[in-house]
Amino acid sequence: MIKQSNLSNFRMPAEWEKQESTLIAWPHNKNDWPGRFENIPDVFAQIISQISKVQKVKILIQHNLVKKNIHPLLRKYKAKLKNIIFITIKTDRVWTRDSGPIYVVNKNKKILLDWKFNAWAKYNNYKYDNAINKKLNKIKNLELIKPKFKIQKKFKDIVLEGGSIDVNGKGTIITTKECLLSKVQQRNPGLKKKDIENIFNKYLGAKNTIWLNKGIAGDDTHGHIDDIARFIDTNKIFLAYEYNKKDKNFKPLDENYKILNISKDQNGKKITIIKLPMPKPIFIEKTRVPASYLNFYIANKIVLVPVFKDKNDKKVLKIFKRNFRNRKIIPIDCLDLIWGFGAIHCMTQQEPALN
Repeated sequence: MIKQSNLSNFRMPAEWEKQESTLIAWPHNKNDWPGRFENIPDVFAQIISQISKVQKVKILIQHNLVKKNIHPLLRKYKAKLKNIIFITIKTDRVWTRDSGPIYVVNKNKKILLDWKFNAWAKYNNYKYDNAINKKLNKIKNLELIKPKFKIQKKFKDIVLEGGSIDVNGKGTIITTKECLLSKVQQRNPGLKKKDIENIFNKYLGAKNTIWLNKGIAGDDTHGHIDDIARFIDTNKIFLAYEYNKKDKNFKPLDENYKILNISKDQNGKKITIIKLPMPKPIFIEKTRVPASYLNFYIANKIVLVPVFKDKNDKKVLKIFKRNFRNRKIIPIDCLDLIWGFGAIHCMTQQEPALN
């Protein structure tokens, strides 16, 4: 443990910066994909295999016996097996973007931030997920900080999920009021807007916060940013936009566009906005799921993009190719994966490299 005052020179890197590895938890909770779980290991194997070709992938497994079932799938999708590392750490679910570690760095040091995880204030079984970071750090042996805030003369652990924030690596962070400020979200009762901005500054090196309003229909995380707005460069953002005025998403996404249109980066400069259309609403067993092209993952040399057998798939992939000219764009069919209310970004968490 190090003194938290020493965080002043640290920052959270942008996702497109060089990565050392990607953390993924192997799926095991059949309740997250009722009726479709049998398709999920293939989707995970495909994603892991693509990432393994460009960097290390650390896979959290429930026990060692699982490996014999995973290896054939990885070979099926031509994974680079020497880049695969299995780590036996039990999880409740697979959404490591939210339960896994967030790293901050300076030039020659990396610190693991162990935010509290309470399963989006929705589920009761999160004991294993909340312990992931401490167990990982016993292997990694980095300096670890458990962020806290003081309220009513007591220090409390801060709840923060990786899917609720996005950074440009230069001092600007983007999030939503629905997730971090609304009464229903139950993350950190008592914290005000300014308190959260101070936390972002102290722990993530973010001096400038952009607050969008709400997330998309079907999102059970109370408005995670990684379904609606993502930095793709220090001054450029992909923004989810619904063109059908009759759809539930039209009003909140249009409001987000208007907010972002008058927002500035850390240097006071206007931000370039690139709209990504939404796929048509997807219902599984009469439940609307949070299908969005914004739940992509940037790794070294590649970008994995969720697609949904929708007419906008091709249009969106062209936008990605225009804006990521030095990375290969790889579409991943997420029609089954999204039934768990998450996609590619939700199930991945990057570990930045120091050089």
